[in-house]
Amino acid sequence: MPNETLEDWHGWISKIAPGVKLEENEQALRQTGMMDWLESYFAGEKTAYTEDIPLDLIGTEFQQQVWKALGRVPYGETRTYGDIAAVIGRPSAVRAVGAANGANPIPVLLPCHRIIGANRKLTGFRGGLEMKRRLLDIEQIEGVTDGGHARFNF
Repeated sequence: MPNETLEDWHGWISKIAPGVKLEENEQALRQTGMMDWLESYFAGEKTAYTEDIPLDLIGTEFQQQVWKALGRVPYGETRTYGDIAAVIGRPSAVRAVGAANGANPIPVLLPCHRIIGANRKLTGFRGGLEMKRRLLDIEQIEGVTDGGHARFNF
């Protein structure tokens, strides 16, 4: 996210994968196709998650299910937390879906910004609600109102 540094990620990675060392390597990212994907996305091109980009996501089985469901939300569309819970076969796990969204390590590629409240209001996002609004604007998603839970700044 915009205000996160590599140091911020060290704390996260040490919790979920002790002993793993992070390093910034633009060339390695380019080889994955991730940089091209991000450049296209921020240029306003309709990009969708593609399984051509190799991911090594570390999370619980539940988180993995939620993240895969996020990857299937089409560009320019939204879903609610309840929709995602239903898709993964856990319709009563709405709050847990929210927590898994907050733990999403790649929130633009696996678009948790497309997940909104059942009342069509913005809800928490690690990059803040202003960033979530900007991502929705890039995709020209309308009809989502402010006034959601800003306290959930994942």
